[in-house]
Amino acid sequence: MNDPSSFYDNTDTASEGQVNTIPIPVEIVSEEEMAFIEAALASTRPLLSSTPSFSSSSLSSSPARLALVSALPSVLSPLRKPTGSLHSAACSRPLPVPPDIEDSAGPAPPKSLLHQFRSRRGLTVTDITATEWCEKQMEFVLLHGKPKRTEAMKAGSDRHTQLEKEVVEKVEVPIKSVEDSWALKFMNFIVGANQLMFEGLTRELPVIGVVEGVWMIGVIDEIRTPINEATLHPILVDTKTRYKATRPSEAQKRNARLQLMCYKYLWDNLVADTFPTDHFFNHFNLNPLYILSGDVKEYIVSLGFSAKTLEDVFTYFRDTCCLLSPSQGQLLLRRQILPLASLPSSRYELQSDHSLLEEYHFSYDAVWFKIQIQECLKFWLGERDANYVSQAERWKCQFCAFTAKCPLIATSNKRAE
Repeated sequence: MNDPSSFYDNTDTASEGQVNTIPIPVEIVSEEEMAFIEAALASTRPLLSSTPSFSSSSLSSSPARLALVSALPSVLSPLRKPTGSLHSAACSRPLPVPPDIEDSAGPAPPKSLLHQFRSRRGLTVTDITATEWCEKQMEFVLLHGKPKRTEAMKAGSDRHTQLEKEVVEKVEVPIKSVEDSWALKFMNFIVGANQLMFEGLTRELPVIGVVEGVWMIGVIDEIRTPINEATLHPILVDTKTRYKATRPSEAQKRNARLQLMCYKYLWDNLVADTFPTDHFFNHFNLNPLYILSGDVKEYIVSLGFSAKTLEDVFTYFRDTCCLLSPSQGQLLLRRQILPLASLPSSRYELQSDHSLLEEYHFSYDAVWFKIQIQECLKFWLGERDANYVSQAERWKCQFCAFTAKCPLIATSNKRAE
């Protein structure tokens, strides 16, 4: 293999009396950096198609008015460049080592699932819990799409909507860009946080942060402040519904614990005022100085705020985070039916009449949470293939829509034959 240094050395080995050529530095620009340069020279910014509307919450009355925020548009403007000049960005990385000629024609390494499906969106807490439930099922969902929702799933969604309507009034706000979308998400957080501080309860609160180096987004089911307690630390609550009057399995409880721990981690890091602002705008390809659309600005004014740009709204968001306290962390796991206590909890209701089946509390376990997240990210980052469920949890396969495609089921059927 050739010496890599020879690609950068332009000095001739001349004999005595022969003039050496002047060394000329060579700078290698990657394809990604070249795309940024070409985009900058294009001098036009593609317009994002208008998406359905969103909403936020009013600070003065309950229920609060929340904007309906749909999923982020999948097409992002290529002109939105990370902070810094093109030259400094291109020179900030060390020059890559030229590949060996024999290796240059080989196939490109496969992209990770995170890169393929969540590169500019970030993972959701649902992505994490679905991965913990069954990595192979999560892989099938990404590659083949979500299966049709069951009646039990619809009933669960309807119950969450019902609970949300008790404290939130949703209104529609048309948007014209991804910046408009994020402005409304931040306003929803601001209004929900104010509702929590003044009324002691809010639901469907959006949170965002970096977990083990990966951006993660979630929506907390419910946050409430303790009643008759000498603490301002809020309680995180998640409500699950059950089709039958049976207690949830340990696998289901474990999954719920992971979900709530994700919420706690995101919430606590937001209120700690350590939000990586530049990283956020760069990763999601956002222009902080983008002028918000008229409908969004009008909506923000109706909430008692004045904002012209996404950066203005983001400033309100950061200021609000500074007023909040970390959530409670001492969570006790109990299997008996208990009234809501002052600890983060999961609730299990019967779908038919919403009667409470079980309510239990558990402690936030930072070590366990870190291990679970790291294991999930190995799958998302392509560090290993998807794992199947353990032998003890093969009962999950009875409720999976991808059994016809699953190699584990095929292998089990052959052994049974």
